[in-house]
Amino acid sequence: MARRTTLRRRLTLLYAGPFLVSGAALLMVPLLGVSRTRPAEGQGGPPLPGQGTEVGNHLLGVTAIAFAAMVLISIVLGWVIAGRFLRPLRIMIDTARDISATNLHRRLGLTGRRDEFAELAGTLDDLFGRLEASFVAQRRFVANASHELRTPLTAQRTLLQVALADPAASAETLREAGREVLALGETQARLIDALLTLATGEQGIERPAPFDLASVTRRVVGARSEERVPFVLSLAPASVTGDEQLAEILVTNLVDNAIKHNVDGGRVDVTTEGSTLTIANTGPPVPHEELDRLFQPFQRLGTQRVRTGADGYGLGLAIVRAIAQAHGAEVRASPLAGGGLSVTVTFPDRRTAGP
Repeated sequence: MARRTTLRRRLTLLYAGPFLVSGAALLMVPLLGVSRTRPAEGQGGPPLPGQGTEVGNHLLGVTAIAFAAMVLISIVLGWVIAGRFLRPLRIMIDTARDISATNLHRRLGLTGRRDEFAELAGTLDDLFGRLEASFVAQRRFVANASHELRTPLTAQRTLLQVALADPAASAETLREAGREVLALGETQARLIDALLTLATGEQGIERPAPFDLASVTRRVVGARSEERVPFVLSLAPASVTGDEQLAEILVTNLVDNAIKHNVDGGRVDVTTEGSTLTIANTGPPVPHEELDRLFQPFQRLGTQRVRTGADGYGLGLAIVRAIAQAHGAEVRASPLAGGGLSVTVTFPDRRTAGP
């Protein structure tokens, strides 16, 4: 409230000040004219004693009264004009103050105006829209992560309870239960590692350094040379700047995703050129409208949901997008005509990238 009043006072002075200065200048003209006026030759002779002083005092009094009235009128008019000018801003402030994380669907909606206030309102409405989408995605992510973390814990508890409640349990039965608990713990550890990688990728790059994306890609593909799906490589030097370890995780997730969602007799094409990495794989058809959802955490093609984590948690492409954004890279995905997916990651050109 104090800031709004201060701004209104400043605008009042801004509006009233020039008017007062110009009005004062105009009122001084008669006074200067009286002080310099002399009787014309042959008309009335010399002035009577005190005549000029009396006229000057009269004009001075009238001028003072007019100036005081002008001050009052200019301040009142300036205050009213400033209030009308700031009314849209007050509406925006009150509405923005009422908007919170629970009602981000509200918008300022200054319609019918074509000025800077309308432009500011539109900018803020876009910001509120992005914040709303971010909050919705965050709530969905937390719910999915909680579910995926709770599932192994519930299974572990059930296995241990069953084993302990069986009075005839043998040593081998207890060992088998222990092995299953360990397997569930490894599943949970993989999920936590994936979540940490996702969070690390979203934090950004602290110390970017130059590296060859082709060498990173060759190393990742070489570690998977025994996979059932053959690779077709076209790896030209690709010098980029960023975090080489995060870039390797990005390539690993793309390659593993291309292998996992492939078909018998299919292949994976891997290409690097300039500052661009492209990985295309044969596979089942991918609807174009599903592309954006595939890059969201815990999302899979169609309605299939992973329960055991054996086939992943739907975090691979989400990690790819997070790491790409941390590098300022652009990710584009497009379905292939015969089935499968092509993903292209374009890093900033090293020659134009910032330090």
